[in-house]
Amino acid sequence: MRLRSLTLRLTLLFWIASTVVLVALGYLVSRSVQMHFLEIDRDELLGKVALVRHTLAKIETVDEFAAMPGRMDDALIGHPHLGVRLSSPDGALLYASPNVSFPDADFPLRLAEDQQSPPSIATWRHGDHYFRGTMASVPTAFAGMPRANVAVAVSINHHIAFLDTFKHSLWLTIALSALLTGVLGWIAARRGLRPISDLTAVARNISASRLHDRLQVDTLPVELTALALAFNDMLSRLEDSFRRLSDFSSDLAHEFKTPLSNMMMQSEVALSKSRSEEDYRETLYSGLEECDRLARTVSDMLFLAKADHGQVVPTIEIIDLATEVQELFEFYDAFVEERGVTLARQGSGVVHGDRLMLRRAISNLLSNAVAHTAPGGQITVSLTSTTADVITLAVENPGPSIPSEHLPRLFDRFYRVDPARQRSRGGVGLGLAITKSIVTAHGGAMSVSSDHGITRFEMTLPARTRPGS
Repeated sequence: MRLRSLTLRLTLLFWIASTVVLVALGYLVSRSVQMHFLEIDRDELLGKVALVRHTLAKIETVDEFAAMPGRMDDALIGHPHLGVRLSSPDGALLYASPNVSFPDADFPLRLAEDQQSPPSIATWRHGDHYFRGTMASVPTAFAGMPRANVAVAVSINHHIAFLDTFKHSLWLTIALSALLTGVLGWIAARRGLRPISDLTAVARNISASRLHDRLQVDTLPVELTALALAFNDMLSRLEDSFRRLSDFSSDLAHEFKTPLSNMMMQSEVALSKSRSEEDYRETLYSGLEECDRLARTVSDMLFLAKADHGQVVPTIEIIDLATEVQELFEFYDAFVEERGVTLARQGSGVVHGDRLMLRRAISNLLSNAVAHTAPGGQITVSLTSTTADVITLAVENPGPSIPSEHLPRLFDRFYRVDPARQRSRGGVGLGLAITKSIVTAHGGAMSVSSDHGITRFEMTLPARTRPGS
């Protein structure tokens, strides 16, 4: 089963880990106490065996042997829970401590069975009673008397009772501790994850009208800092994209509104009274120009839309850029002469690409340069190859420098540094955007710089173009 709650998951993992630790600790404590009592009983049993060995070692005569039970009784005074039995190798009982209710069926027979294999200290149960004992063969100093079997046992009921009570208390404490640990773990997880809740609350309040809001990174834990920074970066990109989309919609509406308004106004003026055939012809011609402008704008928009979706696939052929530039110089010859500027070309370069598309891209740069060059200026188109795989076509013209804040947005659609002046020249602000889309479709890149009265557009193209890259 997959837990959807992070708080519950952390709590469960913390509870399992702490419970395992508590259970292991409880087992070790219980085992240590058991071993402690075993060592106490072992020392007591081996001490009594040593006592019996010392007593038997002093028996050298029949009289001393006869007095042995009394000496043993005296030695066992004060040990009612301790039992000692001496027997000869043939099983004859030589001594049995008095006032001990050890069952004959187990003592010393159970000891004799357990002595066949280690450990030497045996523990057994008879009914509700528990015993622990040992057995040893002890020599005597009496001449002709064989070694005596000494069986020593002690009742450990008080140890068992203590251990039962101790284990009950121990495991009850561990169970309550595990339960308390689970509750505390849940509280700790809730408090530990509170920054995520705060993060979620801030993110929930962000809308299209509040894209400028940002998460406060300084108040978040270190583990969430990277997430918050990434979220803020995403908001910045969304805000920029939203602003560009809003500007684009506004510009598009304006571009469509102007020619439509012109046509409506001209039509209304023409219909306001009877006019000559020539006046109607001029009105229709003017409307046709506006329609042509709208058609070109729509065509450019369709081209950019296809480029955005990767549907602009160049036709690959070998193109001599120097030849294309020279032919464009001839095409712009009249326009250049009218503007009073000159054109110059440097270098050469060959690329693989779509001739018409690249010609359109270079033409956009040239027309833009001619439009912004003062009479007497010279526009230079240079072709350079910095590496064997890259060709750079640069169009450089003198003129007023473009402020640096406009440079990153020059390739945006409908973007104009000076909207009034650009519109008066007939452009709608799509030429550079189309140029960038064409270069991108060829796997290249566009850049622009403007400083000290020189504006330079660079078109970097791979010598071997990968279509759609």
